[in-house]
Amino acid sequence: MTIVAGAGVGGGSLIYASIFREAPASIFTAPWPQEITKAELQPYYNKVADMLELQVLPPGQWNPRVRLIKEGAEKIGAGDRFATVPQAIAFRKDLKLDPANPPTEADSVEHVNKYGARQGTCIHAGICDFGCPVKAKNTLDVNYLFIAQKKGAELRPLHIVNRIESQGAGYRVYFDRLENGRRIGGSEDASRVILAAGSMGSTELLLRCRDQYKTLPNVSRFLGKNWSSNGDLLTTAFYKDRMLYPYVGPNINSAIDFGDRSRDGQAFGIEDGGMPNLLFKHLESAKAVNAPAASHHPFQRLIAWLQKEVQKENPLPHLMPWFANGIDAGNGEYQLKRPWYFFGRKRLHLHWDITKSLPVFEAQIKTHVELSEKTGGRALVFPWWKDTLVSPHSLGGCNMGNNAQTGVVDHRGQVFGYENLYVIDGSTVATPIGLNPVHTIAAMAERAAAIMIAKPPAGSA
Repeated sequence: MTIVAGAGVGGGSLIYASIFREAPASIFTAPWPQEITKAELQPYYNKVADMLELQVLPPGQWNPRVRLIKEGAEKIGAGDRFATVPQAIAFRKDLKLDPANPPTEADSVEHVNKYGARQGTCIHAGICDFGCPVKAKNTLDVNYLFIAQKKGAELRPLHIVNRIESQGAGYRVYFDRLENGRRIGGSEDASRVILAAGSMGSTELLLRCRDQYKTLPNVSRFLGKNWSSNGDLLTTAFYKDRMLYPYVGPNINSAIDFGDRSRDGQAFGIEDGGMPNLLFKHLESAKAVNAPAASHHPFQRLIAWLQKEVQKENPLPHLMPWFANGIDAGNGEYQLKRPWYFFGRKRLHLHWDITKSLPVFEAQIKTHVELSEKTGGRALVFPWWKDTLVSPHSLGGCNMGNNAQTGVVDHRGQVFGYENLYVIDGSTVATPIGLNPVHTIAAMAERAAAIMIAKPPAGSA
């Protein structure tokens, strides 16, 4: 399993495709805490939508992939399940897209958003997952963090937190500051500490505090359990006589929803995907100079196989990346383990067995193949797909629960047994969601913040 994650100011917003979808009410049953329901989260879903100025892709800017997935949905009898999806992107409403001649940076309209941050409008650069050259993506640095700084918050990039320990009524946080190639140690005391380092980061930090440094020894034994890939899957299709330009437009724009388990009893959704030409160019450049990046990059094997399958020097314009999210088994587990030779520092290890999740992945592939065939394409199912899965939606590890026997944090995100120590990120999501999870994570964060504001810790400013 390859996990894609953001590390920087703004976290996962640096690499996400800006897709915001609300989870259905059916998700929030046990093992979710009883306080977390769709009705409870709805006001916070709404607040996030307003904060991030969500909108859908304007009709005049539909790229060929959006038209293809709509056509596919209709041809497999699922036309009523197709919809464009809300995006945290600033669009220029009067722009008309010609995918053969996409907009340039000169077509982006610079403006000041409602918080006072400068942004541009989308030019369909196709690299949302890598960053936006005109800042049309509503990443956290132009909204939430921008507002926080104006209210006095201090952002400290290039800091790595090592451990947390109890200090009287609060906590001491130890960190290294990266400066000129050196690590400079430091610490801060706080009456309340919030971890928001994602599924891998928050889980590893608490594992080290509990098991390595023994500074938080009473963290739940449930820590690390019930990790989920959120059923993420990619199947590429080739259309010999159709130009799809997967490198033009936002990386994802629309979806077909099968969350009601109407196909093979599995809950999942299909999305139109993007494939940045930046990735192809980087790999081809590395290959030309015999650089290690070409032979060791996780996608090199897939790209080489695609080129061989279609026997075309540049198949990229003819490719349709069919994406999928689904309800997988959610049974992975993070552990701290030494390498196989038993020496060296313990590293974060993910134990994940695909066996119980195979039904949802197989249903997704079956649907991808059907969509491809019904629209005149050929699905290229990578023979080794089980060994090359990629998840940009890593969930769990510090799961919410009703108590320390069923979770690591409560419905507010507070760590069981440690008052005013919180985890608020994707690691607390109790089950796979089966669609892009960022809206749910953000809504849970808004709710937790509202609860904290109502009850600040003793002695805090």
